Amino acid sequence: MTRDDRTSTTPATGTATPDELWDVIIIGGGAAGLSAALILSRARRRVLVLDAQEPRNRFAPHMHGVLSRDGYSPLDLVADGRREVLAADGVIRTARVIETRAVSDGFEVITEAGARITARRLIVATGTRDVLPEIDGIAEQWGRGIVACPYCDGREAVGSRIGVLLGSAAGIHKAHMLRSYSADITVFTALADPIGETDRLILEQRGIHLEHRSVTRVVSDGDRLTGLALADGTVVQIEAIFAEPRLVPLDEPLQQLGAARTETPFGAWPAVDEFGRTSVPGVWAVGNTANPAALVPIAMGSGATAALALNGEFVAEEVALAARAVNADQEAGVR
Repeated sequence: MTRDDRTSTTPATGTATPDELWDVIIIGGGAAGLSAALILSRARRRVLVLDAQEPRNRFAPHMHGVLSRDGYSPLDLVADGRREVLAADGVIRTARVIETRAVSDGFEVITEAGARITARRLIVATGTRDVLPEIDGIAEQWGRGIVACPYCDGREAVGSRIGVLLGSAAGIHKAHMLRSYSADITVFTALADPIGETDRLILEQRGIHLEHRSVTRVVSDGDRLTGLALADGTVVQIEAIFAEPRLVPLDEPLQQLGAARTETPFGAWPAVDEFGRTSVPGVWAVGNTANPAALVPIAMGSGATAALALNGEFVAEEVALAARAVNADQEAGVR
C-alpha cells in the first residue's frame, strides 16, 4: 500500500470489503486520536483514523504547556503526528462519521460520503465544542485575544489588563487563577448567576474589580483586542479576555452505541474508566471526549493509555486462542 493510498479520501460504498476490516477505527485525528493511532500502529495493528480535520484548538496560533512544543502551532503538532502515524503504517482518511453501530465483527462506521467500514474495536476522539456567548465580535477574536485556559495562555497575558467573561458563578475561580499574572483584572458578571456576598468580598480583597453591566461588543483595533463595550456605551479597556464558553461533548458516535454518560462540572459527559473504556465493551473514548478539562498533554496521554490497554486485550485474546489450540491438541493426543 502506498503513502497516497493510506491518505486517500475516496469513500468505499456498499458492504465492507476485506480491505475495510480493521483492528481499530479511531474517530478523530487530533492529539488524542493520533497518539492512540501511533501506539497501535507501532504494535502492528491495522489502524484507520477517520478525521474531519476540525480540532478544537484550530483557532489558536500557539499552544503552551506542552513539553518540548511550548509555543508550537497546534495544527503543526497534528501535522507532525499524522506523518508519524503514516510512517508506522497507520492509515488516515479525511471523513466525517455520521453513524456507528455494533455488528457481528465488532463495529460498523458509516461516513458522510457513504463509506461503510468495520473494525474489531472503536476509539472515539471527537473532542468537544466551545459554545461562545452571543456577543458581537467574540468569534473573530476567539483563540487569539479571547481564550479560555489560564494554564494555556495566562503567562502571555502577564501585566496586561485582563477581563474575565463569566458564564457562571463558579467561574470566579478563573479570576483567582489569573491574579498571579496581573494586578489589573476585571470580572464581567452579566452572563453569570448572581455572585454571593462572600465571594464578592474575597474578589475585592484580592484587588479584582467586578463589572455588572452587560457586554454588547468586543472592541478591536484591526486584529488586536482593545476592550469590551458595555450596554450604556462605555468601553472598558482590556488587552486579554478569558471567557467561559459552554462545553458540548461531540459524542454522537458513543450515544448511537448506547454509551453511558456521567455528570461532571461541565454537564453530562461520556463515562469512562481509568483506561478510557466506555460502558460499551470494545469502545473507548479519549481526549476531550472523555475529559472536558484535558489539556493537550493530558489528551495525548489518554490516547496512549487507551491504546496500551486496548492492545493488551488483543494480546490476551491471541494468547487465549493459542491456549485453546494447545488444549485441543493435548486432548486429541490423550484420546
